[in-house]
Amino acid sequence: MNDLIGLVDWSRAQFALTAMYHWLFVPLTIGLSVIVAIMETVYVRTGKERWKGITKFWMTLFGINFACGVATGLILEFEFGTNWSNYSWFVGDIFGAPLAVEGILAFFMEATFVAVMFFGWNKVSRGFHLASTWLTALGVSLSAYWILVANAWMQSPVGMEFDPAQMRNVMTDFFAVAFSPVAVNKFFHAVFSGWTLAGVFVIGVSSWLLWRRRNVPAAVSSMKIGTWVGLAGILLTLWTGHGSAVQVARVQPMKLAAMEGLYRGSVGQDIVGVGFLKPEASRTAEEPMAFSVDIPYGLSYLIYGNGDGFVPGIDDLIDGRSITADGDTVYGLSYADKMSLGKKAQDALRAYGEAQVAGDTEAMAAAATAVKANFDYFGYGYLPSPEAAVPNVDMTFYSFRIMVIAGGFLLALFIFMLFVCYRSPKFLEKPWLCWLGMLSVVVVWVCSQSGWVLAEVGRQPWVIQDLMPTTAAISGIPTSSVKLTFWLFALIFTGLLVAEISIMLRYISSASKTDIQKVQH
Repeated sequence: MNDLIGLVDWSRAQFALTAMYHWLFVPLTIGLSVIVAIMETVYVRTGKERWKGITKFWMTLFGINFACGVATGLILEFEFGTNWSNYSWFVGDIFGAPLAVEGILAFFMEATFVAVMFFGWNKVSRGFHLASTWLTALGVSLSAYWILVANAWMQSPVGMEFDPAQMRNVMTDFFAVAFSPVAVNKFFHAVFSGWTLAGVFVIGVSSWLLWRRRNVPAAVSSMKIGTWVGLAGILLTLWTGHGSAVQVARVQPMKLAAMEGLYRGSVGQDIVGVGFLKPEASRTAEEPMAFSVDIPYGLSYLIYGNGDGFVPGIDDLIDGRSITADGDTVYGLSYADKMSLGKKAQDALRAYGEAQVAGDTEAMAAAATAVKANFDYFGYGYLPSPEAAVPNVDMTFYSFRIMVIAGGFLLALFIFMLFVCYRSPKFLEKPWLCWLGMLSVVVVWVCSQSGWVLAEVGRQPWVIQDLMPTTAAISGIPTSSVKLTFWLFALIFTGLLVAEISIMLRYISSASKTDIQKVQH
Protein backbone atom coordinates (compact mmCIF):
# COMPACT_ATOMS: atom_id res chain seq x y z
CA MET A 1 0.00 0.00 0.00
CA ASN A 2 2.84 2.39 0.88
CA ASP A 3 4.44 1.63 -2.50
CA LEU A 4 1.16 2.51 -4.24
CA ILE A 5 0.85 5.79 -2.34
CA GLY A 6 4.46 6.61 -3.16
CA LEU A 7 3.90 5.83 -6.83
CA VAL A 8 0.74 7.96 -6.95
CA ASP A 9 2.39 10.90 -5.19
CA TRP A 10 5.47 10.86 -7.42
CA SER A 11 3.37 10.47 -10.56
CA ARG A 12 1.17 13.36 -9.50
CA ALA A 13 4.25 15.44 -8.74
CA GLN A 14 5.74 14.69 -12.15
CA PHE A 15 2.52 15.57 -13.96
CA ALA A 16 2.12 18.74 -11.89
CA LEU A 17 5.70 19.73 -12.67
CA THR A 18 5.16 19.26 -16.40
CA ALA A 19 1.78 21.00 -16.40
CA MET A 20 3.01 24.02 -14.45
CA TYR A 21 6.05 24.48 -16.66
CA HIS A 22 3.83 24.11 -19.74
CA TRP A 23 1.43 26.69 -18.32
CA LEU A 24 4.28 29.20 -18.12
CA PHE A 25 4.34 29.27 -21.92
CA VAL A 26 0.73 28.66 -23.00
CA PRO A 27 -0.99 31.87 -21.80
CA LEU A 28 1.75 34.05 -23.26
CA THR A 29 1.48 32.24 -26.60
CA ILE A 30 -2.30 32.73 -26.65
CA GLY A 31 -2.22 36.41 -25.73
CA LEU A 32 0.89 37.46 -27.64
CA SER A 33 -0.44 35.94 -30.87
CA VAL A 34 -3.44 38.28 -30.66
CA ILE A 35 -1.30 41.32 -29.83
CA VAL A 36 1.05 40.61 -32.75
CA ALA A 37 -1.94 40.26 -35.07
CA ILE A 38 -3.35 43.60 -33.89
CA MET A 39 0.02 45.29 -34.42
CA GLU A 40 0.30 43.91 -37.95
CA THR A 41 -3.26 45.04 -38.64
CA VAL A 42 -2.21 48.57 -37.68
CA TYR A 43 0.76 48.25 -40.05
CA VAL A 44 -1.39 47.08 -42.96
CA ARG A 45 -4.06 49.72 -42.40
CA THR A 46 -1.64 52.64 -41.94
CA GLY A 47 1.16 51.50 -44.25
CA LYS A 48 3.70 52.89 -41.77
CA GLU A 49 6.93 50.91 -41.79
CA ARG A 50 7.53 51.64 -38.09
CA TRP A 51 4.65 49.29 -37.26
CA LYS A 52 6.25 46.56 -39.36
CA GLY A 53 9.37 46.78 -37.21
CA ILE A 54 7.33 46.78 -33.99
CA THR A 55 5.34 43.76 -35.21
CA LYS A 56 8.50 41.82 -36.05
CA PHE A 57 9.99 42.58 -32.64
CA TRP A 58 7.05 41.10 -30.74
CA MET A 59 6.61 38.33 -33.29
CA THR A 60 10.13 37.09 -32.52
CA LEU A 61 9.37 36.97 -28.79
CA PHE A 62 6.18 35.08 -29.61
CA GLY A 63 8.17 32.56 -31.68
CA ILE A 64 10.66 31.87 -28.89
CA ASN A 65 7.86 31.22 -26.41
CA PHE A 66 5.82 29.18 -28.94
CA ALA A 67 8.68 26.70 -29.44
CA CYS A 68 9.11 26.13 -25.69
CA GLY A 69 5.38 25.60 -25.24
CA VAL A 70 5.29 22.92 -27.92
CA ALA A 71 8.20 21.04 -26.32
CA THR A 72 6.58 20.84 -22.88
CA GLY A 73 3.12 20.12 -24.28
CA LEU A 74 4.26 17.03 -26.15
CA ILE A 75 5.79 15.55 -23.01
CA LEU A 76 2.62 16.32 -21.06
CA GLU A 77 0.48 14.29 -23.48
CA PHE A 78 2.89 11.34 -23.46
CA GLU A 79 2.65 11.13 -19.66
CA PHE A 80 -0.97 10.03 -19.93
CA GLY A 81 0.25 6.82 -21.52
CA THR A 82 3.38 6.28 -19.45
CA ASN A 83 2.22 7.23 -15.95
CA TRP A 84 -1.57 7.05 -16.16
CA SER A 85 -2.26 4.06 -18.41
CA ASN A 86 -5.26 2.82 -16.41
CA TYR A 87 -6.84 6.22 -16.88
CA SER A 88 -6.00 6.22 -20.58
CA TRP A 89 -7.73 2.85 -20.99
CA PHE A 90 -10.73 3.72 -18.81
CA VAL A 91 -11.61 6.90 -20.73
CA GLY A 92 -11.76 4.97 -24.00
CA ASP A 93 -12.15 7.13 -27.06
CA ILE A 94 -13.44 10.16 -25.16
CA PHE A 95 -10.25 11.77 -23.94
CA GLY A 96 -8.37 10.93 -27.13
CA ALA A 97 -10.96 12.45 -29.48
CA PRO A 98 -10.43 16.15 -28.61
CA LEU A 99 -6.66 15.65 -28.47
CA ALA A 100 -6.80 14.08 -31.93
CA VAL A 101 -8.82 17.02 -33.25
CA GLU A 102 -6.29 19.38 -31.65
CA GLY A 103 -3.41 17.62 -33.37
CA ILE A 104 -5.03 17.18 -36.79
CA LEU A 105 -6.82 20.52 -37.06
CA ALA A 106 -5.51 23.17 -34.68
CA PHE A 107 -1.83 22.21 -34.39
CA PHE A 108 -1.35 21.74 -38.14
CA MET A 109 -3.24 24.96 -38.76
CA GLU A 110 -1.01 27.01 -36.49
CA ALA A 111 2.13 25.18 -37.68
CA THR A 112 1.29 25.97 -41.32
CA PHE A 113 0.46 29.61 -40.89
CA VAL A 114 3.20 30.34 -38.37
CA ALA A 115 5.67 29.46 -41.13
CA VAL A 116 4.07 32.04 -43.43
CA MET A 117 3.98 34.51 -40.56
CA PHE A 118 7.72 34.27 -39.94
CA PHE A 119 9.12 33.59 -43.40
CA GLY A 120 6.52 35.12 -45.69
CA TRP A 121 7.53 38.75 -45.36
CA ASN A 122 8.05 40.20 -48.88
CA LYS A 123 7.14 36.79 -50.35
CA VAL A 124 3.36 37.03 -50.08
CA SER A 125 1.03 40.01 -50.19
CA ARG A 126 0.41 42.11 -47.11
CA GLY A 127 -3.16 40.91 -46.92
CA PHE A 128 -2.23 37.24 -47.12
CA HIS A 129 0.51 37.69 -44.53
CA LEU A 130 -1.91 39.46 -42.19
CA ALA A 131 -4.45 36.68 -42.68
CA SER A 132 -1.74 34.13 -41.82
CA THR A 133 -0.94 35.97 -38.61
CA TRP A 134 -4.59 36.05 -37.56
CA LEU A 135 -5.02 32.39 -38.53
CA THR A 136 -1.99 31.54 -36.39
CA ALA A 137 -3.66 33.29 -33.45
CA LEU A 138 -6.89 31.43 -34.21
CA GLY A 139 -5.00 28.13 -34.43
CA VAL A 140 -3.34 28.76 -31.07
CA SER A 141 -6.72 29.39 -29.47
CA LEU A 142 -8.31 26.37 -31.16
CA SER A 143 -5.45 24.22 -29.93
CA ALA A 144 -6.12 25.44 -26.41
CA TYR A 145 -9.84 24.80 -26.86
CA TRP A 146 -9.54 21.09 -27.63
CA ILE A 147 -7.04 20.52 -24.84
CA LEU A 148 -9.35 22.29 -22.42
CA VAL A 149 -12.29 20.21 -23.69
CA ALA A 150 -10.34 17.12 -22.62
CA ASN A 151 -9.53 18.69 -19.25
CA ALA A 152 -13.13 19.83 -18.74
CA TRP A 153 -14.41 16.32 -19.40
CA MET A 154 -12.20 15.06 -16.57
CA GLN A 155 -13.82 17.63 -14.28
CA SER A 156 -17.36 17.01 -15.53
CA PRO A 157 -17.72 13.75 -17.50
CA VAL A 158 -20.59 14.01 -20.00
CA GLY A 159 -21.59 12.54 -23.34
CA MET A 160 -20.51 9.00 -22.53
CA GLU A 161 -21.58 5.71 -21.04
CA PHE A 162 -19.66 2.80 -19.56
CA ASP A 163 -19.43 -0.39 -21.63
CA PRO A 164 -18.86 -3.42 -19.37
CA ALA A 165 -17.84 -5.55 -22.36
CA GLN A 166 -14.86 -3.27 -23.04
CA MET A 167 -14.34 -2.29 -19.39
CA ARG A 168 -14.11 1.35 -20.50
CA ASN A 169 -16.14 4.46 -21.22
CA VAL A 170 -17.31 5.13 -24.76
CA MET A 171 -18.46 8.39 -26.27
CA THR A 172 -22.16 8.68 -27.06
CA ASP A 173 -22.41 12.39 -27.83
CA PHE A 174 -19.37 14.20 -29.23
CA PHE A 175 -21.09 17.58 -29.15
CA ALA A 176 -21.97 17.17 -25.45
CA VAL A 177 -18.27 16.63 -24.77
CA ALA A 178 -17.05 19.38 -27.09
CA PHE A 179 -19.53 22.04 -26.01
CA SER A 180 -20.23 21.27 -22.37
CA PRO A 181 -20.76 24.41 -20.23
CA VAL A 182 -17.65 23.57 -18.24
CA ALA A 183 -15.51 23.27 -21.39
CA VAL A 184 -16.80 26.46 -23.01
CA ASN A 185 -16.40 28.52 -19.86
CA LYS A 186 -12.97 27.05 -19.13
CA PHE A 187 -11.81 27.88 -22.66
CA PHE A 188 -12.86 31.52 -22.55
CA HIS A 189 -11.43 31.93 -19.06
CA ALA A 190 -8.08 30.54 -20.19
CA VAL A 191 -7.96 32.59 -23.39
CA PHE A 192 -8.88 35.86 -21.72
CA SER A 193 -6.37 35.23 -18.93
CA GLY A 194 -3.81 34.73 -21.72
CA TRP A 195 -4.68 38.17 -23.07
CA THR A 196 -4.16 39.54 -19.58
CA LEU A 197 -0.78 37.88 -19.15
CA ALA A 198 0.47 38.94 -22.58
CA GLY A 199 -0.73 42.50 -21.93
CA VAL A 200 1.35 42.67 -18.76
CA PHE A 201 4.30 41.07 -20.57
CA VAL A 202 4.19 43.83 -23.21
CA ILE A 203 3.94 46.45 -20.46
CA GLY A 204 6.92 44.91 -18.67
CA VAL A 205 9.19 44.75 -21.74
CA SER A 206 8.11 48.22 -22.85
CA SER A 207 8.84 49.51 -19.34
CA TRP A 208 12.38 48.12 -19.60
CA LEU A 209 12.90 49.96 -22.88
CA LEU A 210 11.55 53.15 -21.34
CA TRP A 211 13.78 52.71 -18.29
CA ARG A 212 16.79 52.42 -20.60
CA ARG A 213 15.52 55.39 -22.65
CA ARG A 214 15.70 53.29 -25.83
CA ASN A 215 13.09 52.99 -28.56
CA VAL A 216 10.77 55.19 -26.55
CA PRO A 217 8.20 55.83 -29.33
CA ALA A 218 7.99 52.07 -30.11
CA ALA A 219 7.75 51.22 -26.40
CA VAL A 220 4.89 53.68 -25.86
CA SER A 221 3.02 52.43 -28.95
CA SER A 222 3.48 48.82 -27.83
CA MET A 223 2.38 49.62 -24.30
CA LYS A 224 -0.86 51.18 -25.52
CA ILE A 225 -1.85 48.06 -27.45
CA GLY A 226 -0.67 45.74 -24.68
CA THR A 227 -2.63 47.70 -22.09
CA TRP A 228 -5.84 47.74 -24.12
CA VAL A 229 -5.64 44.00 -24.77
CA GLY A 230 -4.75 43.37 -21.13
CA LEU A 231 -7.64 45.48 -19.85
CA ALA A 232 -10.08 43.66 -22.11
CA GLY A 233 -8.54 40.40 -20.95
CA ILE A 234 -8.80 41.06 -17.22
CA LEU A 235 -12.39 42.32 -17.44
CA LEU A 236 -13.45 39.28 -19.46
CA THR A 237 -11.45 37.01 -17.15
CA LEU A 238 -13.38 38.35 -14.18
CA TRP A 239 -16.66 37.71 -16.03
CA THR A 240 -15.73 34.16 -17.01
CA GLY A 241 -14.32 33.62 -13.52
CA HIS A 242 -17.83 34.14 -12.18
CA GLY A 243 -19.07 31.59 -14.70
CA SER A 244 -16.38 29.18 -13.55
CA ALA A 245 -17.51 29.52 -9.94
CA VAL A 246 -21.10 28.74 -10.96
CA GLN A 247 -19.97 25.64 -12.85
CA VAL A 248 -17.76 24.51 -9.96
CA ALA A 249 -20.73 24.81 -7.59
CA ARG A 250 -22.77 22.67 -9.98
CA VAL A 251 -20.32 19.85 -10.76
CA GLN A 252 -17.58 20.10 -8.09
CA PRO A 253 -19.15 21.39 -4.86
CA MET A 254 -16.28 19.99 -2.79
CA LYS A 255 -13.83 22.19 -4.68
CA LEU A 256 -15.98 25.24 -3.97
CA ALA A 257 -16.12 24.37 -0.27
CA ALA A 258 -12.33 24.01 -0.17
CA MET A 259 -11.91 27.33 -2.01
CA GLU A 260 -13.78 29.01 0.83
CA GLY A 261 -12.41 26.90 3.68
CA LEU A 262 -16.08 26.18 4.35
CA TYR A 263 -16.90 23.20 6.56
CA ARG A 264 -20.49 23.94 7.52
CA GLY A 265 -22.49 25.89 4.97
CA SER A 266 -25.64 27.87 5.44
CA VAL A 267 -28.44 29.63 3.63
CA GLY A 268 -27.19 33.11 2.72
CA GLN A 269 -23.57 32.01 2.92
CA ASP A 270 -20.90 34.70 3.32
CA ILE A 271 -17.81 34.77 1.14
CA VAL A 272 -14.34 35.21 2.64
CA GLY A 273 -12.74 38.36 1.25
CA VAL A 274 -9.48 38.05 3.16
CA GLY A 275 -8.74 35.34 5.67
CA PHE A 276 -6.36 32.86 7.22
CA LEU A 277 -7.18 29.28 8.05
CA LYS A 278 -6.38 27.79 11.41
CA PRO A 279 -3.79 25.00 11.41
CA GLU A 280 -5.45 21.79 10.28
CA ALA A 281 -5.08 20.14 13.68
CA SER A 282 -7.05 22.90 15.43
CA ARG A 283 -9.55 23.57 12.65
CA THR A 284 -13.23 22.88 13.41
CA ALA A 285 -16.38 23.04 11.34
CA GLU A 286 -17.67 25.84 13.54
CA GLU A 287 -14.46 27.92 13.48
CA PRO A 288 -12.13 27.03 10.61
CA MET A 289 -10.79 30.57 10.25
CA ALA A 290 -8.14 32.19 12.44
CA PHE A 291 -9.05 35.54 10.88
CA SER A 292 -11.34 36.62 8.08
CA VAL A 293 -13.12 39.59 6.58
CA ASP A 294 -16.38 38.31 5.08
CA ILE A 295 -18.81 39.72 2.56
CA PRO A 296 -22.34 38.98 3.84
CA TYR A 297 -24.35 36.65 1.59
CA GLY A 298 -21.54 36.94 -0.98
CA LEU A 299 -21.15 33.25 -1.85
CA SER A 300 -24.88 32.64 -2.21
CA TYR A 301 -25.18 35.68 -4.49
CA LEU A 302 -22.16 34.55 -6.51
CA ILE A 303 -23.59 31.08 -7.12
CA TYR A 304 -27.34 31.60 -7.22
CA GLY A 305 -27.76 35.31 -7.92
CA ASN A 306 -29.63 35.77 -4.64
CA GLY A 307 -28.88 35.58 -0.94
CA ASP A 308 -31.24 32.71 -0.13
CA GLY A 309 -29.32 29.80 -1.61
CA PHE A 310 -27.72 27.09 0.51
CA VAL A 311 -24.03 26.49 -0.15
CA PRO A 312 -22.80 23.21 1.33
CA GLY A 313 -19.52 22.94 3.20
CA ILE A 314 -17.07 20.05 3.37
CA ASP A 315 -18.80 18.31 6.27
CA ASP A 316 -22.22 18.90 4.70
CA LEU A 317 -21.13 17.14 1.53
CA ILE A 318 -19.59 14.23 3.42
CA ASP A 319 -22.76 13.82 5.51
CA GLY A 320 -25.18 14.45 2.62
CA ARG A 321 -26.67 17.38 4.53
CA SER A 322 -28.61 20.20 2.90
CA ILE A 323 -30.98 22.98 3.97
CA THR A 324 -34.17 23.79 2.09
CA ALA A 325 -35.46 27.28 1.29
CA ASP A 326 -37.76 26.90 4.31
CA GLY A 327 -34.81 26.27 6.59
CA ASP A 328 -35.41 22.53 7.05
CA THR A 329 -32.40 20.22 7.24
CA VAL A 330 -32.58 17.24 4.91
CA TYR A 331 -30.18 14.43 4.20
CA GLY A 332 -29.40 12.84 0.87
CA LEU A 333 -26.60 10.48 -0.11
CA SER A 334 -23.59 10.74 2.16
CA TYR A 335 -20.10 9.97 0.92
CA ALA A 336 -20.28 6.70 2.87
CA ASP A 337 -23.43 5.86 0.90
CA LYS A 338 -21.69 6.74 -2.36
CA MET A 339 -18.74 4.53 -1.39
CA SER A 340 -21.17 1.66 -0.84
CA LEU A 341 -22.85 2.22 -4.21
CA GLY A 342 -19.45 2.49 -5.87
CA LYS A 343 -18.42 -0.87 -4.44
CA LYS A 344 -21.68 -2.36 -5.73
CA ALA A 345 -20.87 -1.10 -9.22
CA GLN A 346 -17.38 -2.56 -9.01
CA ASP A 347 -18.68 -5.90 -7.70
CA ALA A 348 -21.23 -6.00 -10.51
CA LEU A 349 -18.46 -5.30 -13.03
CA ARG A 350 -16.42 -8.22 -11.68
CA ALA A 351 -19.54 -10.39 -11.86
CA TYR A 352 -19.99 -9.32 -15.47
CA GLY A 353 -16.44 -10.40 -16.28
CA GLU A 354 -16.94 -13.79 -14.64
CA ALA A 355 -20.25 -14.29 -16.45
CA GLN A 356 -18.62 -13.31 -19.74
CA VAL A 357 -15.92 -15.96 -19.27
CA ALA A 358 -18.59 -18.53 -18.42
CA GLY A 359 -20.72 -17.51 -21.40
CA ASP A 360 -23.74 -16.77 -19.17
CA THR A 361 -25.55 -14.05 -21.14
CA GLU A 362 -28.39 -13.74 -18.62
CA ALA A 363 -25.97 -13.11 -15.77
CA MET A 364 -24.07 -10.66 -17.96
CA ALA A 365 -27.24 -8.66 -18.62
CA ALA A 366 -28.13 -8.55 -14.92
CA ALA A 367 -24.60 -7.47 -13.97
CA ALA A 368 -24.56 -4.79 -16.70
CA THR A 369 -27.82 -3.38 -15.35
CA ALA A 370 -26.36 -3.24 -11.83
CA VAL A 371 -23.22 -1.49 -13.12
CA LYS A 372 -25.29 1.12 -14.94
CA ALA A 373 -27.55 1.73 -11.93
CA ASN A 374 -24.61 2.60 -9.65
CA PHE A 375 -21.98 3.83 -12.11
CA ASP A 376 -22.32 7.51 -11.16
CA TYR A 377 -20.53 6.64 -7.91
CA PHE A 378 -18.08 4.11 -9.38
CA GLY A 379 -15.00 6.01 -8.24
CA TYR A 380 -16.12 6.30 -4.63
CA GLY A 381 -15.66 2.55 -4.29
CA TYR A 382 -11.89 3.08 -4.45
CA LEU A 383 -11.80 5.55 -1.55
CA PRO A 384 -10.55 4.26 1.81
CA SER A 385 -12.75 6.74 3.72
CA PRO A 386 -15.15 9.64 3.03
CA GLU A 387 -12.46 12.10 4.14
CA ALA A 388 -10.23 10.89 1.29
CA ALA A 389 -12.49 12.81 -1.10
CA VAL A 390 -11.48 16.14 0.45
CA PRO A 391 -8.77 18.03 -1.50
CA ASN A 392 -5.92 19.97 0.07
CA VAL A 393 -8.00 22.74 1.65
CA ASP A 394 -5.10 25.05 2.47
CA MET A 395 -3.62 25.02 -1.02
CA THR A 396 -7.03 25.43 -2.66
CA PHE A 397 -8.08 28.24 -0.31
CA TYR A 398 -4.89 30.29 -0.62
CA SER A 399 -4.36 29.78 -4.35
CA PHE A 400 -7.85 31.16 -4.94
CA ARG A 401 -7.13 34.26 -2.89
CA ILE A 402 -3.73 34.84 -4.43
CA MET A 403 -5.36 34.67 -7.87
CA VAL A 404 -8.13 37.11 -6.93
CA ILE A 405 -5.84 39.61 -5.17
CA ALA A 406 -3.33 39.53 -8.02
CA GLY A 407 -6.18 39.96 -10.51
CA GLY A 408 -7.39 43.04 -8.65
CA PHE A 409 -3.90 44.51 -8.77
CA LEU A 410 -3.66 43.87 -12.52
CA LEU A 411 -7.01 45.53 -13.17
CA ALA A 412 -5.78 48.65 -11.35
CA LEU A 413 -2.48 48.49 -13.25
CA PHE A 414 -4.16 48.46 -16.66
CA ILE A 415 -6.46 51.36 -15.81
CA PHE A 416 -3.57 53.41 -14.43
CA MET A 417 -1.28 52.64 -17.38
CA LEU A 418 -3.95 53.61 -19.90
CA PHE A 419 -4.50 56.90 -18.10
CA VAL A 420 -0.79 57.66 -18.14
CA CYS A 421 -0.31 56.55 -21.77
CA TYR A 422 -2.89 59.01 -23.06
CA ARG A 423 -2.75 61.85 -20.54
CA SER A 424 0.94 62.04 -19.67
CA PRO A 425 3.15 59.76 -21.83
CA LYS A 426 6.36 61.38 -20.55
CA PHE A 427 5.45 60.13 -17.08
CA LEU A 428 5.99 56.57 -18.35
CA GLU A 429 9.74 57.17 -18.20
CA LYS A 430 9.70 57.66 -14.43
CA PRO A 431 12.00 54.97 -12.94
CA TRP A 432 9.51 53.85 -10.28
CA LEU A 433 6.78 53.41 -12.89
CA CYS A 434 9.13 51.46 -15.15
CA TRP A 435 9.96 49.14 -12.25
CA LEU A 436 6.26 48.77 -11.45
CA GLY A 437 5.66 47.64 -15.03
CA MET A 438 8.57 45.20 -14.97
CA LEU A 439 7.71 43.68 -11.58
CA SER A 440 4.09 43.27 -12.65
CA VAL A 441 5.29 40.52 -15.00
CA VAL A 442 6.04 38.41 -11.90
CA VAL A 443 2.62 39.18 -10.45
CA VAL A 444 0.72 38.10 -13.56
CA TRP A 445 2.54 34.77 -13.75
CA VAL A 446 1.87 34.13 -10.07
CA CYS A 447 -1.80 34.91 -10.76
CA SER A 448 -1.88 32.54 -13.74
CA GLN A 449 -0.16 29.68 -11.93
CA SER A 450 -2.43 30.12 -8.90
CA GLY A 451 -5.47 29.70 -11.11
CA TRP A 452 -4.06 26.48 -12.57
CA VAL A 453 -3.23 25.14 -9.09
CA LEU A 454 -6.76 25.96 -7.93
CA ALA A 455 -8.35 24.16 -10.88
CA GLU A 456 -6.28 20.99 -10.52
CA VAL A 457 -5.60 20.65 -6.79
CA GLY A 458 -9.19 21.56 -5.95
CA ARG A 459 -10.55 18.50 -7.79
CA GLN A 460 -8.33 15.97 -6.07
CA PRO A 461 -8.41 13.06 -5.48
CA TRP A 462 -10.27 12.71 -8.78
CA VAL A 463 -8.69 12.16 -12.16
CA ILE A 464 -12.25 11.86 -13.50
CA GLN A 465 -14.74 13.52 -11.18
CA ASP A 466 -16.60 10.86 -9.12
CA LEU A 467 -15.53 8.06 -11.47
CA MET A 468 -11.79 7.50 -11.01
CA PRO A 469 -9.40 8.65 -8.26
CA THR A 470 -5.66 8.94 -8.79
CA THR A 471 -5.01 5.65 -6.97
CA ALA A 472 -6.97 3.76 -9.65
CA ALA A 473 -5.58 5.68 -12.64
CA ILE A 474 -1.90 4.95 -12.15
CA SER A 475 0.38 2.80 -14.31
CA GLY A 476 2.00 -0.26 -12.79
CA ILE A 477 5.58 0.97 -13.05
CA PRO A 478 8.36 1.15 -10.44
CA THR A 479 8.32 4.22 -8.22
CA SER A 480 12.06 4.57 -8.79
CA SER A 481 11.44 5.11 -12.51
CA VAL A 482 9.01 7.94 -11.81
CA LYS A 483 11.44 9.52 -9.34
CA LEU A 484 14.23 9.39 -11.91
CA THR A 485 12.14 10.93 -14.68
CA PHE A 486 10.77 13.55 -12.27
CA TRP A 487 14.26 14.89 -11.62
CA LEU A 488 15.25 14.56 -15.26
CA PHE A 489 12.19 16.55 -16.34
CA ALA A 490 12.81 19.10 -13.59
CA LEU A 491 16.35 19.59 -14.91
CA ILE A 492 15.29 19.70 -18.57
CA PHE A 493 12.33 22.03 -18.03
CA THR A 494 14.36 24.38 -15.84
CA GLY A 495 17.08 24.44 -18.47
CA LEU A 496 14.45 25.15 -21.14
CA LEU A 497 12.98 27.99 -19.08
CA VAL A 498 16.41 29.47 -18.38
CA ALA A 499 17.25 29.22 -22.08
CA GLU A 500 14.01 30.95 -23.08
CA ILE A 501 14.48 33.77 -20.59
CA SER A 502 18.11 34.16 -21.65
CA ILE A 503 17.26 34.27 -25.38
CA MET A 504 14.42 36.70 -24.77
CA LEU A 505 16.56 38.99 -22.61
CA ARG A 506 19.32 39.02 -25.21
CA TYR A 507 16.87 39.86 -27.94
CA ILE A 508 15.17 42.55 -25.87
CA SER A 509 18.57 43.93 -24.90
CA SER A 510 19.50 44.20 -28.56
CA ALA A 511 16.58 46.60 -28.91
CA SER A 512 18.59 49.09 -26.85
CA LYS A 513 21.21 49.12 -29.64
CA THR A 514 18.97 49.08 -32.71
CA ASP A 515 15.80 50.84 -33.77
CA ILE A 516 13.05 48.21 -33.56
CA GLN A 517 10.84 50.46 -35.68
CA LYS A 518 13.17 49.75 -38.59
CA VAL A 519 13.78 46.03 -38.05
CA GLN A 520 13.78 44.33 -41.45
CA HIS A 521 15.10 40.83 -40.69
